[in-house]
Amino acid sequence: MRRLIFAFTTGWMLVAAPAAFAQTVGYADAIKILAASCGKDIESYCKSATLANNGITQCLEQNQSKVSEKCNADRLVVTSLIQARLAAQAEAPKLCQRDAAQYCKGVKAGAGHLLRCLLKAQPSVSEKCNTAIDLAGYR
Repeated sequence: MRRLIFAFTTGWMLVAAPAAFAQTVGYADAIKILAASCGKDIESYCKSATLANNGITQCLEQNQSKVSEKCNADRLVVTSLIQARLAAQAEAPKLCQRDAAQYCKGVKAGAGHLLRCLLKAQPSVSEKCNTAIDLAGYR
């Protein structure tokens, strides 16, 4: 139980920390982490669950009293990091708006054009915008 509380607290600190220290994770990395720590539990309790519609996640949650402490702890941390990634993706356009207006004049919005422009202009782009791009997983 102590490990679960420590892991949850650690995960929460990663999400709540200032942008320079915060981390996020994408779905592919989340699957790798959970496969490593929850593989045996998934095999034991969630064999018939699917990846679609969060089937495995829901199964692990429903069986959390049977699932290993490591799996439960990593599941909480990974969930927090994915939520942080999604929040960062929602915030990045707002945080980079000034930089886009300054460095990407005439670039048509949509299809990632502004993002490509900001990535090219990286050395000149504000730290706030660069951090937002990193946390959103765009770099």
